Amino acid sequence: MKPYTCDDCPRRCHALRGETGGGICRMGAEPVLARAALHFDEEPVISGTRGSGAVFFSGCALRCRFCQNYPISHGGYGKRVSVERLREIYLELIDKGANNINLVNPTHFTGAILQSLEGGLPVPVVWNTGGYERVETLRRLEGRVQVYLPDLKYVYPEHAKRYSAAADYFEYAAPALREMLRQTGPVELDDEGLIRRGVIVRHLILPGCAEESMAALDWIAENLPGAWISLMAQYLPFGKVEGVDQLDRRLTQEEYDRVVDHLMDLGLEDGFVQELSSSDEKYIPSFDLTGVGKGEGDAPDPNT
Repeated sequence: MKPYTCDDCPRRCHALRGETGGGICRMGAEPVLARAALHFDEEPVISGTRGSGAVFFSGCALRCRFCQNYPISHGGYGKRVSVERLREIYLELIDKGANNINLVNPTHFTGAILQSLEGGLPVPVVWNTGGYERVETLRRLEGRVQVYLPDLKYVYPEHAKRYSAAADYFEYAAPALREMLRQTGPVELDDEGLIRRGVIVRHLILPGCAEESMAALDWIAENLPGAWISLMAQYLPFGKVEGVDQLDRRLTQEEYDRVVDHLMDLGLEDGFVQELSSSDEKYIPSFDLTGVGKGEGDAPDPNT
């Protein structure tokens, strides 16, 4: 890809993205991948029995201190591939039986991904994102993405700033999620019970943040009719959380019960609720370049 000046995410760094990286994500123009494989630990309507074709992109526009994918989101580990190779990877996953192509943390590679999706695919495309998006960028995806799987991490700017260096998170996430729902409409399932189109909003309960979680659920209930909710309890103290509020511990049963009870009180029946026992390292995939292959070289070390 030719170098370009990037403002795809809310950071709007205007960084020159070329052979080497720039901006908050510290990535170049071509995609950097850490893993591409069938994934069975997504929501049942996404994974099904054959698995979701998960493509994990390196780098990130958010700086979440607790990220479970820290080596690739912050460390930038991965293999750089061409647009042509990216599309090959999609087709290889589909040949293996993937229900969909699940683009994990894709926003900072929007341009390359749009090129890779030219001509469409025979399965739905899932935009699996942290929710920190510009509406203008999402509009470029209309017709190319059938399923949106965004987080709604925060409502309050204090936590967004302290934990993800993005005080304006909700300011962008709220209109972004509305735009996603506008594009897809309500959730639609096929005859196998797999998602064909729609929005599933994920919310991860953080330790010490039950009030934040309940506020996020309130907003979803009031603003996203037709979207499903995926309430997640798989938090583990990963990344750089030592000494940061209560992030260096797991959720308590009391915190979990408060949030789940609130979800039930709101009548949010469409979706999924993780058990507290989901807080287990076995759900974190190995970022070992599985399925990437034929790369054009390792990604530049973002720390140099």
